[in-house]
Amino acid sequence: MKYYVNNHAQPTGEHEVHAEGCYYLTIAQSTTPLGSFNNCYDAVLAARKIYDNVDGCAFCCPPCHTK
Repeated sequence: MKYYVNNHAQPTGEHEVHAEGCYYLTIAQSTTPLGSFNNCYDAVLAARKIYDNVDGCAFCCPPCHTK
């Protein structure tokens, strides 16, 4: 699965990680591709190399959604 991080933080400060095909990815104005991963946990770790405050999308990455 391919993952992306939203370059615009949520109102609560975190940058969300989305899986390819997620509705919220399609409406994001600016994203950075993270690559292909077997799970959202590895995608979130990759996103943390770019942003300190990262969370998985509640809809496409629920196991990685913590906030």
